[in-house]
Amino acid sequence: MCGLTGFFKPDDMDLDSAENSIRLMTDALIHRGPDDSNTYSDTNSNFYLGHRRLSILDTSQGGLQPMQSQSGNLVISYNGEIYNHRELRNELEQENKLLQWKSSSDTETLLAAFDHWGVKDTLSRLRGMFAIALWDVQKKKLFLIRDRFGEKPLYYGWIQDKKSTVFGFSSELKALRKFPNFSNTLSKTALIQYFSHMYIPCPLSIYEGIFKLEPGCILTISSPPT
Repeated sequence: MCGLTGFFKPDDMDLDSAENSIRLMTDALIHRGPDDSNTYSDTNSNFYLGHRRLSILDTSQGGLQPMQSQSGNLVISYNGEIYNHRELRNELEQENKLLQWKSSSDTETLLAAFDHWGVKDTLSRLRGMFAIALWDVQKKKLFLIRDRFGEKPLYYGWIQDKKSTVFGFSSELKALRKFPNFSNTLSKTALIQYFSHMYIPCPLSIYEGIFKLEPGCILTISSPPT
């Protein structure tokens, strides 16, 4: 189990506050990934990404996330496991002789696959469970992706910070609540669903403006989101 989180910085937030915010949000997920932590920022696009790591397939620093592709165009933070990643590596090696692996992690396999085959073609080849945040540096586009059965959680939505509206995402709501001056109100619709069924169904969450990404879905966000 790992944890991911991120947001698009509003114009009225300075860089130091943004860096501190992504660290606070990432640290809120320490129970999901006690082994390591890292953040990534694309200040040209006001995009910030964090990851808490539970090391399983590769315990070296080569598997640290967020991870950037060999081309430098893609950055990933993901939670899950790709069961067929070795088979995918073999396919990639056959089709791209210039690949140079830095780790044995399925994260690096995923990145190379997205870079080589694209998002949709890669997803059609995957066998596993996953929640993925994939940032395209050139296109300034964010892909939020959840596996077909929804085994790994992923929340997204608009954080109200009293001054502006911020698009954020995370494995858990507690990370979103760490954004400065979080002020989203409770969702009355979600409360009704909870008291009726004893759980909150997708795509609702307990907060207004924040939702669960439904299983098997891809959400694409262009920078800056409106």
